[in-house]
Amino acid sequence: MSETVPGRFLETAKNLNTAISPQIFSDTLSSSHSNFYSFTLKGRSSFNLDLEDSSKNAHADLIQDANGNGVVDDGEVINGSIFSSTNAESISKTLDAGSYYIQVYIDESLETNYKLAVSATPIDNAGDSFQAVRNVTVNSQTKSYSDWVGLSDTNDYYKFRLKTTSDFKLGLTELSDNANVQLLDVNGNTLASSVNLDTTNESIRTLDAGIYYVQVYPQEGSETFYNLSLSATPVSGDVFPPIPNSVDTPSPTSGTTQQPTPASSSTPLPLDSTTSYIKGTLRADTFAYQSAYTRTVYSGNGNVDFGSGARDLLDVSACSSTNATIKLVESTGGVVYNPGNGNRVFDSITFNDGKEILFEGIEAIKFADKTINLSVTPNDPMFGQQWNLHTMGVQNAWRFTTGSSNVLVGIEDTGLAANGGNLHPDLRSTNFLSNNYLDEMTNSTAHGTSIQGVIAAASNNGVGMSGINWSSDVFHIDVMGGDAKDSDLVSATQTLINQANSQSQRLVVNLSLTGGSSPQFEQIIANNQNTLFVVAGGNTGANSLESPADLAKKYGNVVGVGASWGVKDWYDNPKTPGTRISYQDKGWWSSNTGDGLTLMAPSEFLTTNATKSSNAFAFGYDNSLSGTSAAVANVTGVASLVWSANSNLTATQIKSVLSQTAYDLGAAGYDTEYGYGFINADAAVRRAKALAQGVG
Repeated sequence: MSETVPGRFLETAKNLNTAISPQIFSDTLSSSHSNFYSFTLKGRSSFNLDLEDSSKNAHADLIQDANGNGVVDDGEVINGSIFSSTNAESISKTLDAGSYYIQVYIDESLETNYKLAVSATPIDNAGDSFQAVRNVTVNSQTKSYSDWVGLSDTNDYYKFRLKTTSDFKLGLTELSDNANVQLLDVNGNTLASSVNLDTTNESIRTLDAGIYYVQVYPQEGSETFYNLSLSATPVSGDVFPPIPNSVDTPSPTSGTTQQPTPASSSTPLPLDSTTSYIKGTLRADTFAYQSAYTRTVYSGNGNVDFGSGARDLLDVSACSSTNATIKLVESTGGVVYNPGNGNRVFDSITFNDGKEILFEGIEAIKFADKTINLSVTPNDPMFGQQWNLHTMGVQNAWRFTTGSSNVLVGIEDTGLAANGGNLHPDLRSTNFLSNNYLDEMTNSTAHGTSIQGVIAAASNNGVGMSGINWSSDVFHIDVMGGDAKDSDLVSATQTLINQANSQSQRLVVNLSLTGGSSPQFEQIIANNQNTLFVVAGGNTGANSLESPADLAKKYGNVVGVGASWGVKDWYDNPKTPGTRISYQDKGWWSSNTGDGLTLMAPSEFLTTNATKSSNAFAFGYDNSLSGTSAAVANVTGVASLVWSANSNLTATQIKSVLSQTAYDLGAAGYDTEYGYGFINADAAVRRAKALAQGVG
């Protein structure tokens, strides 16, 4: 409820703005004056007013400022609410765009206290989903559509069809708050996007014949009216024939959702006639090449559907590979391009007509004469089940590095399960540096065995699962369990630092744990800025990170990690990949949020495990390692790949690279629920390689 001072005269009426959300005001009233309120509607709206007063004798009139000059005598009373003294006053009416006043008054010689509730909900004409889209006709005559988007109407979709190649023009104007707009192709892929618009935005670009969609959605927390103008002028000499009349619905490939994900970048993407930047989702996306642009840039992102055989596919099947020059990063160094969040190296295709495609995160290219597979698929039989690696795009990052002897991975956890001197058969014993690493078997499971398997399981050997890093040394120290031989965080961390320094290696420390921090431990972090610490954010669902992950808000070499779902949760309920894990409704664990949260990564996935059986451990695999501790191991593994791709980077730069290249989730840009977003191994390695070329 709001306390407000209404105007005593029409000219001094209290401005309620557009009153999209319900507003309630309290005030007093006597017969010596009226109380006036004003509001303006940007579009046709459903208006509601309720007046309750202690004397039951107050009345309310709705007045339209017919001439727009604020003169009371020119106002037209379009609805009065004069009832008997036993009823509350109310008005419900559909109103057109315009300026209005509310007059509250009482009979002579009376006074009263009252509450006034008003709301005006815009009437939505556009479809609010990809399936309930509003069909519009776009031709050379500019047509405009006025509507709104807000908290209760988060998307407006418009669908149109071009029968010939045309110069398409889009304008988004008359915004009352910030809004975003996207142009989508028939499969829901983003062709262009602009975000945070608060002024007139207009663009012209050439589109091939086909079906397209325009999506308008509000900036986080915004509610806005808008005017969308569309036109398309046919271009003489079409390159492609008209699209058949029978095509009228999108046909996304497996894994592509029909309702597209809003643009996640806080940087406006190009909306011009020369460059198109198209971003994928965390699913398998098919990118149909549009030949209308001089340069087209594709970012595939991760692919949670990779294990089922679906691919992030670049479809250029209208062209033969013999009519194109293909340059891959691993053989040519790639093309450096900045898509808005830092330079990265991209693969490229140049056609005989000079037009160019730049791409990253693409797993296959389909030409008319052949299909080129790009991602790396190890022969480990369980790799197809490792959706966590697929969603992070690790299979694409492996094109450039599988790890390096320049990097040491340090793991501080429970010890490793061992039967005598034998570790889990899927761990890389030849790259394992022993210290205090054995689990003394006080726990029923060896958590450290599961964590090390994620990062560094033996890979491409035809056995079990794949680790993220195939080559770097691993140093494992037991700091958990309370056994007599366990190390504390301070001594364990110093041991890891000493080992890395002795071999001139970069060090990534995996801390899949919470608690145990101390001033001495924080001092080690502060004194060793070239060591990267990757830490679990916590599983309590609190709006603050657990210690020591909370140090991520203070130090550039600390990464606080949250946990995301894949396509389903523990109970097999479907989920949108990347969504923060929360079982608060079930009284179970939830990934913490809060200041310092840096990145999101998968949880509840396959890894190595060991369970105590009598006097020995039984080795096997866990199908659902959960918690933010599981997510940390993913980030550590990817960070070790990024550092392997460019060992000249500092720990702070590695954190920056991972943050810049993450797949944005939640509110645009950084937010305390998702940090910088979901980790992207391929884009991060490409960013590191660009920096290695001296390109910032």
